[in-house]
Amino acid sequence: MSHAQRIFVPGRFDPSGSAPLYARLKSLVQKSIESGELKEGDAIPAERDVAEMLSISRVTVRKAFQELVIQGVLVQRRGSGTYVNGPGRRIEQPLSRLTSFTQDMHLRGIKTDADWLSRSSALPTPDEALKLSISPSERVSRFHRLRRADGIPLAIENAVIPNSFLPNPELVEGSLYAALDARGLKPVRALQRLHAAALSASDAKLLELPTGSPALFIERISYLSDGRAVEFTRSCYRGDSYDFVAELTIAPEAKP
Repeated sequence: MSHAQRIFVPGRFDPSGSAPLYARLKSLVQKSIESGELKEGDAIPAERDVAEMLSISRVTVRKAFQELVIQGVLVQRRGSGTYVNGPGRRIEQPLSRLTSFTQDMHLRGIKTDADWLSRSSALPTPDEALKLSISPSERVSRFHRLRRADGIPLAIENAVIPNSFLPNPELVEGSLYAALDARGLKPVRALQRLHAAALSASDAKLLELPTGSPALFIERISYLSDGRAVEFTRSCYRGDSYDFVAELTIAPEAKP
C-alpha cells in the first residue's frame, strides 16, 4: 500500500457528522497535504479504489476530487491519473508585454509543444472581418491548437490571420509570431480583453479538467507598425495554472 493509499482508510475518514460526505473527503485530502503526508506530484488512488476503501459511492469521490481540481489542489492528467498539484504550476503573464506563447514559456525555461486541432483557409466571419479591418471577400488562415507547457495542457488557441500575411497555414509548424517575423511582419502592439467563464464540456476535455472549471478567455488583436491588424486570436486558459498580472499607477490629479 502506497503512502497515498494509507490516507484513504476508515480510521482516517469520519462518515458521521453534519457535513456532506464529499466535503469530509475534501477535508481529509486538504489536511493531508497541509501536514505533508501528501506532497506535490503524489499520485492519488483512482476514484473506484477510494470509494471501495472508504465504503462510499464513486459519485461522492468524484465530486470531492472535481472540486479539489477546480480549487487547484489536485490536477488530473488524461490517461495518467490524479495528482497533488503544486504552487510551481501557476504561471504569471504580465499584461504590459506582447510576446508569443512559445517565447514567453521559453523565457521561463518551460518546454512547449502543441496539438494541432485544425489549420485551414476560408472566408472570414463578419466578426473576424470587422476585427481585422478586411473585406468579407478576403480569405484568412485559421489556426486552432492546444498549447502545452511541460506537457500540461494550458490553453486552447484560435488564431485568425489574413491570407495576405500568411497565405498557407499548413506551412506554419511552431510559433505564429515567429512565422510572421520571418516574413517581416512583426506585431508591435495589441489590444487584449479578458473575462472569466466556466469551461464547456469540449474545452474541459481538451484541458483535462472537469466541465465547469474556471478559465480565462482572452481576445487579442495585434497590429503591425503601420497600424494594420495582423492577428485576431481567441484563447482559453485554464484558471488553475495561469494568472495575468497588470501593473497600475495612480493617475495624476486633474488641475482645477
